[in-house]
Amino acid sequence: MPTEDLNPMTEQSDTDSVDPTPETEASDNAAAQRKTSPLGRLVFLAITAACFVYLYFRLAGAASREGLSLTAYMSEVFANVAWLPWLGLMMAYSLFYFMIDTLVVTRALNWLLADIKFKDILPIRASAYIISVFNEQIGKGAMAYYLNKRDQIPGWEVGSVMLFIMFCEIFYLMFWAAIGFAFGGDSLPPVFSILPYIIAGAGIFLVLWLLYFRGIILPQNGFRERRILHAFRLARPWHYFMFLVLRSPALLAAVVVYTVALNLFGVDASFLSLLPYLPVIFFAAAVPTPMRAAAITFWVVLFPENEGQMAAFGFVQHNFFILFNAIIGLVFWRRAQRELFS
Repeated sequence: MPTEDLNPMTEQSDTDSVDPTPETEASDNAAAQRKTSPLGRLVFLAITAACFVYLYFRLAGAASREGLSLTAYMSEVFANVAWLPWLGLMMAYSLFYFMIDTLVVTRALNWLLADIKFKDILPIRASAYIISVFNEQIGKGAMAYYLNKRDQIPGWEVGSVMLFIMFCEIFYLMFWAAIGFAFGGDSLPPVFSILPYIIAGAGIFLVLWLLYFRGIILPQNGFRERRILHAFRLARPWHYFMFLVLRSPALLAAVVVYTVALNLFGVDASFLSLLPYLPVIFFAAAVPTPMRAAAITFWVVLFPENEGQMAAFGFVQHNFFILFNAIIGLVFWRRAQRELFS
C-alpha cells in the first residue's frame, strides 16, 4: 500500500493520541514507504505456486483415473455446469453482499467516528471493490483515503475504524465456524478436530482484548494509546456484538448461495454441511494470492472426491464475485471521482 492513508497498519509506531499535523502525516508517509518490503509479496507468491502445483497434480490424477487428458477432463466439468441459473444466483448474491457490506462500514463509522450517511458511503465502498480485485485490505485503506480527502477526517482515524472492521471480521467468521462445527462436526474431515481449540483460544483472546482496552488489565500500559488503536479505545462490547448481528446475514446468505451453486456444478451439498466450511474458505480467500488460489485449493482439499468440479467451482465462484463487485464499483466510479475532486 503506497501511503499510510491506504494502510491502517503502517502507523503503529505512533504512541500519542494527539491529532497529527500535516507535517507529521507527511513524515509518517515517508516512514511507511521506507518500511515497505518485498518479503511479503514473495511469501504470497510462494503460497500461490504451491497451490497451483498441488492443484495440477490433483487434477491430473483425477483426469488420469477417467482416462482423459487434463484439458478434456476440465472441459467436461465446465460443460456440465448449469451456467444461467448460476449467473443469476451470483449476481443477486453480489448485490446483496454489497448492501450488507456498506451497511456494516457505515454503522462502524457512525459508532466510532462521525455521522456519515449510508448513501454517502455507497460510492466509495463500491469503488473500493475495484482495488479489492488485487487485495481486499487495500480496498478498505482506499476508503480511509477517500474520507480523508472528501470530509477532511484524519486518515489515521478512518484507518483505525477499518482496522476495527478487519479485526471483527476474524471473530465473526470464527463464531460461525463454531456454530457450524457444533451442528455438523461429525461429518467434517479429521483435521477440523483442532477447530474447537482454535475457537476457544480466540474467545479467550477477545475477552482479554476487551478488558485491556477498558483499562481493567494492564492499566498503565501505553500500547492502547497509539493512534491506530483509537477505534478500539472507543468501542464497547455491544459494538462487537452488533457487528456480528449486522454482518451475519451475508454469511447466512452465502451458505444458501454456495450450497445451491455447488449443486449447479454437479456436487451434492447441504446447508448444514457447508456452514463450518465457508468461514475457513473465506479466511483462505482473504489471503492475497492471485486468482484466489488459496481458496480454490481449500475447496479441493475439503471435497477430495470431486477434484475437477471443486477446482472449477472455486475458480469461477471467487473470481466472479470479485470481478462482479468491481463492475458495481465502476457504476459508482464517476460519482466517487466527482465527490473526491470537486
